[in-house]
Amino acid sequence: MQMNFTEVLSVSLILFSIIDIVGNIPIVINLRKKTGTIHSARATIVAGLIMVIFLFLGDKILGLFGIDIGSFAIAGALIMFLIGMEMVLGIELFRSDAEESGSSSIVPIAFPLIAGPGTMTSLISLRAEYELTNILVGIVVNLLLVYAVLKSSSWLEKKIGHAGFDVIRKVFGIILLAISIKLFKNGLAIW
Repeated sequence: MQMNFTEVLSVSLILFSIIDIVGNIPIVINLRKKTGTIHSARATIVAGLIMVIFLFLGDKILGLFGIDIGSFAIAGALIMFLIGMEMVLGIELFRSDAEESGSSSIVPIAFPLIAGPGTMTSLISLRAEYELTNILVGIVVNLLLVYAVLKSSSWLEKKIGHAGFDVIRKVFGIILLAISIKLFKNGLAIW
């Protein structure tokens, strides 16, 4: 278990592109508007726990329930698709428990936006290629970035403005739809 900067950088970049916290800013702002608050630290910690647990036990957990990675990816893709539809169409397709509790920190921010099926599936793949220590450091690097973005979401919303937010929300909604369809297709291919 030796730390390798190149591996840490590779893992960090792979996870950064999959988590896409910068691309999820409009979703975070939209959820904060709906629920009133987002607990940045709680969302980051829960997402980190999910990622670390899945890194060590992911294939066993899915196997315990008789779920293959393809089915897991398809389920996550459907959730992301619904969130994307809400963003693009400006409608509410379902009411989550987060709205009643006044927080959306765990669902859907910690899961599936940060530690979603794409992230989890990637962690299983990364474990086959990289040292465990380097993967764990890559996870921590990404969690620090996630925390910074979540914590600054109010400031970002003020800088973007209402009209800018609406445009960005629709654009990223379409991107989220495309990502969900890609995840769905990849899930079908694995399945």
